[in-house]
Amino acid sequence: MNQQTPGPSSSTPVARPTASGLNTGYTGDDLLEFFKTLDEFTPVIPDSLTAHFLSQVGLNTSDPRIVRLVSLAAQKFVTDVVSDAMVHHTMRGSHGSGSSSSGGGSSNKKTKDKQKVLQIEDIQAALTDMGIDTRKPLYYL
Repeated sequence: MNQQTPGPSSSTPVARPTASGLNTGYTGDDLLEFFKTLDEFTPVIPDSLTAHFLSQVGLNTSDPRIVRLVSLAAQKFVTDVVSDAMVHHTMRGSHGSGSSSSGGGSSNKKTKDKQKVLQIEDIQAALTDMGIDTRKPLYYL
C-alpha cells in the first residue's frame, strides 16, 4: 500500500506577485492534469465519509473531485500531525529506553519487539506546533 500524493511536478513555476494579485504560474492544462491524477488517486479517508462531513457543515456538492480534494487535504493534515507527534515521541524518549542491559536474550528481544505508542501529550505537542490549541476552556475543568 505505497501510494503517492498527486501534485505538481518538480518543474512547476514558482508563484510571483503581480499588480492584480498573486500569479500562481499554473495554466489550465496544469489544473486538468492535477484533476486527472486526483481521479486516479485513492485516499485513505473514504469519499463517502468526506461527503458526509461536508454535508454536515453545509457543503453539498455533486462534484466528486471536490470531495476527493478535501479527502486528500484531510489525509495530508492527519499525516503531518502523526509525523510530528512521532518526532515529539522520539525526542521525549518514551519508546522503551528504560530496560535492564543485563540478562538473557529474551529481555533484549522484548525491547526490540516493543512498538511505539503515541500518547495524547505527543499529539497535543504536534498540534500546538501547528498553531492548534487543544486546551479545554476553563468552564470544562
